[in-house]
Amino acid sequence: MTEAAVPLQQRQSVRVDLARTSVRELNAALHAGDVAQRADHWLVRHPQGKHSIAVGLDAEIEVEIDGHVGYYCAGMNQRATVTVNGNAGTGLAENMMSGTVRVKGSASQSAGATAHGGLLVIEGDASARCGISMKGVDIVVGGSVGHMSAFMGQAGRLVVCGDAGEALGDSLYEARIYLQGSVKSLGADCIEKPLRDEHLAELTDLLARAGISADPRAFRRYGSARQLYSFHVDNAY
Repeated sequence: MTEAAVPLQQRQSVRVDLARTSVRELNAALHAGDVAQRADHWLVRHPQGKHSIAVGLDAEIEVEIDGHVGYYCAGMNQRATVTVNGNAGTGLAENMMSGTVRVKGSASQSAGATAHGGLLVIEGDASARCGISMKGVDIVVGGSVGHMSAFMGQAGRLVVCGDAGEALGDSLYEARIYLQGSVKSLGADCIEKPLRDEHLAELTDLLARAGISADPRAFRRYGSARQLYSFHVDNAY
């Protein structure tokens, strides 16, 4: 499976060439119970847009993917650090629980969907529904996001250094949105809120962790107006 014939137990870094190894074999190796003892760094070459690379990880290892990936890369991640030196397809870091996922390029729709924790960094742009139904993850986007981003966001923070498309934060719960650029339209129950000192401190920390240079005072904060929480008799029929 690996490019060199040196036993895994004798080194701390492993190279895997997906031109010669299947994604199933790669993921099986990454899921092994002793993966962290065998190697703490995995370099994956020639991903060629294949789907489900490095999904379901549950160890404190680093996985570096040298190229573009397809659907659901780093989904369900726990504890691992996954870096994509390229672009990512639909469902990047879907349902991740902890750890860090970083994409050096851009990501397609539904990045970070339903994610519960950890840090997702997209250095380029993210397409529609970035952070949909987010449940505690921190997402930092260096560029812009598409429509319906943070739709039904329940908890966590979405930081967008560029612009946002239509219906930002539609049906938002308690997730916080920080936006530096312009927004095409806000979704149902999403409103602009004051950017207080506590939020500036939070945003400064998120940008630092993401390795993105931006002035936190240039951002605006959006959140839920909390008008969809309760039953209103006028809505009865």
